[in-house]
Amino acid sequence: MAVDTIFSKIVRGEIPADIVYQDDLVTAFRDINAQAPTHILVVPNHVVPGADDVTERDEAVLGRLFRVATAVARAEGIGQSGYRLIVNCGADGGQEVPHLHMHVLGGRPLGRMLPG
Repeated sequence: MAVDTIFSKIVRGEIPADIVYQDDLVTAFRDINAQAPTHILVVPNHVVPGADDVTERDEAVLGRLFRVATAVARAEGIGQSGYRLIVNCGADGGQEVPHLHMHVLGGRPLGRMLPG
């Protein structure tokens, strides 16, 4: 039985979201708790719980995640000024939903990644 997540429900259209891109492999939608002027999540359409769960089967979808993330950044007007791509892994890494996802953040200077 496949794991069901809030993201898989968004992919299937069961939960409304502001979807900015969708194809047979990935879906991109605006984060409802935006941390920057542009904050979009890009998720595989099938559930991969996290980075540690990626298999050879997922290689095509991971490439698509990056390609869609960069295309979304350009479409949002942040491709030239810069943006951040984040994949959190596990509780200590800040992952809140057990469905691999990439954050596309930009629209303002984001500063250092971690205090240094």
